[in-house]
Amino acid sequence: MVNSMEKIYKLMRRTGAGSIALGIVILVAGVTVGVLSIINGALLLRNKNDITF
Repeated sequence: MVNSMEKIYKLMRRTGAGSIALGIVILVAGVTVGVLSIINGALLLRNKNDITF
């Protein structure tokens, strides 16, 4: 009984650590995509006068 409880505890610890790591990776990716979108939008707005039809 103690051995199975210890296995469950270790599994929960690994799962929790993995979830935190995945959350950090997703957060960094989201911030990066957001910053790149803002930069791209600003470049488009800045260069809109250069377009001729």
